[in-house]
Amino acid sequence: MDDALRVTRLTPPAGPVSMVLDTDTANEIDDHFALAWALLSPQRLKLEAVYAAPFHNSLSTGPGDGMCKSLRQIERIVALAGRTADVPAVAGSERWMEGPASPVKSDAAADLVRRAMEDRPGPLYVASIAAPTNIASAILLESGIIERIVVVWLAGQPLEWPSASEFNLRQDLHASRVLLDSGVPLVLIPCSLVAEQLRTTLWELEARFKGRGPLGEHLYAAAADFYARHKIHSNVLWDLSAVAWLLEPKWVTTDLRHAPRLMDQVTWSADGQRHLMRVARHIGRDGIFDDLCARLEAHASGKGAS
Repeated sequence: MDDALRVTRLTPPAGPVSMVLDTDTANEIDDHFALAWALLSPQRLKLEAVYAAPFHNSLSTGPGDGMCKSLRQIERIVALAGRTADVPAVAGSERWMEGPASPVKSDAAADLVRRAMEDRPGPLYVASIAAPTNIASAILLESGIIERIVVVWLAGQPLEWPSASEFNLRQDLHASRVLLDSGVPLVLIPCSLVAEQLRTTLWELEARFKGRGPLGEHLYAAAADFYARHKIHSNVLWDLSAVAWLLEPKWVTTDLRHAPRLMDQVTWSADGQRHLMRVARHIGRDGIFDDLCARLEAHASGKGAS
C-alpha cells in the first residue's frame, strides 16, 4: 500500500463514518457497552454489521463455541437497541488461523470483503475488540481490501513494554501478525495504562445505567453479575476505546509510530523501516462515559441520539 495513502487513511475521522464492529460479546461485559454505544450513535457511526468473533476461556469450550455465544449476545443487544432491521449480526470464525497464510472462511470474513469492496466516499472502518481472526482472514482472502478499510484494534500493550501479551492479541497470534504485517491502516489501542483508564465501579454503573430503559437495565444487570462473580469493586470497560476514537478522536490521543514486529515470545520488536500505524497513548475517560450515558438516556426517553 502507498505510504501516503496509508497516512491519509490514518487521519482521525472528522465526521460520520461507515463501520463494522467485530466483537467477542459473550467474553466480558465491556463488549456489551461498546456495542450499545455504537448502536446508539447512528448519526455519527453508520454501523453496517456486527461480526461475532471467536474466543476461548472458562466461558467457552472452544473458539467456535465462544463465537456462537457471542452471536446470541449480539442479537440480543441489537434487538434491545431497536436496530434489528438495519444492523445484521453475522457469524464469524469457528477456529483460529492455523498459519500465517491460512484464512478461516466464515460469513463474517465474506461479509467484510463484500462491504469493503463496495463503492463508498471513504474507507470502511473496522472496529476490532476481539481476536482479529475474522478481519485477518478477510485480508488474506482479498488483499484488495487493505486500501479500502481502516482497522481500529484494541489489543496488546504499549510498544515500550517488555511484553505485548494481552487476551485479544494472544488468542490468535497468526491473525494478529497479519494486521501488523499486511500494511493495512491500523489504529492500535494498547490495554495497560491506555484503555485501562476506562475504569468504573458498580456504584457508578447503577447510578447512570439502571432504570434507563431495557437496554440500560441489560447493561447494568450484566455488570452486576460480572462484579458479583469476580468479587471486585471496579472494572475496566476496555472496548469503549475503539468506538471512542471513531466517535470523537479527541477522546483518544494518538501518535504515528512504525509498526513493530510481533515475536514468537509475544514481545514487540521495534523496526524503524516498517510502515506507519497510529498508536493510542491516552484516553479521555470522563467524556466517553458522559457521551455514552447521554445517548442511553436519550434512547430510553424515546428521543434518539445524534
